[in-house]
Amino acid sequence: MSNIALLERPAVTAVHTAQDSAAPLAAAADLPAVRSPRGFALYVGLDEIKAAEAGVSLPLLVDALRRTLAELAPGAETHATVALAPHGSGGRDLDVVRLALHEPGAIARTKAAAEEDTTDEEGGVVVDISRKRVLIDGESAAFTYKEFELLQYLVLREGRTIERSELVSALWQAQDDETPGERTIDVHVRRLRAKLGRYEDIVRTVRGIGYRFDRHADVVIRYGHGTPSPDRF
Repeated sequence: MSNIALLERPAVTAVHTAQDSAAPLAAAADLPAVRSPRGFALYVGLDEIKAAEAGVSLPLLVDALRRTLAELAPGAETHATVALAPHGSGGRDLDVVRLALHEPGAIARTKAAAEEDTTDEEGGVVVDISRKRVLIDGESAAFTYKEFELLQYLVLREGRTIERSELVSALWQAQDDETPGERTIDVHVRRLRAKLGRYEDIVRTVRGIGYRFDRHADVVIRYGHGTPSPDRF
């Protein structure tokens, strides 16, 4: 549960006799209002494609959760809503849901990210994982989708040498018409480095094995909303 909605307890008017002292009244006025939970919100990050891959659908999941709740707590009231986002908007499903439903923590992180964008470093490389973009010396670099995926794969596995065969299997599907051979990966890396310009050395070649990314003073990694992507682990 990421947020608890709190409602103030209704005020109770007390009737006092003339014998009541002023001291207890003053003490009562200083007491904090009593608060108690009145329900909870469960945010589920799952798009229709992932649900279908799991053999379910969003309406089916909502219905199953409602039936389970009805069995456990028949007196509970429920309301379900679906968070919508433009196609290709990117980001983690759960973050999209939290933001669409105006969860305070998600809104705060989005504002912080917007403020961060206004203070982008003048020099160096910013790899923005959540927004699928690369900034070089403050300017957006024209990376292709596959070039960004290649850089992201290395960045999320910081400090580990990635073999060419792993890059091929991870970034290209078996049914792709243009699945490269292991040596063709070198061509993609050369194009990637060319766009990195004077920062090309952030993608290191490990002779006879493959490539790696090590933490570099000129590189900033943004995972989005203050939380590292699960793909790192």
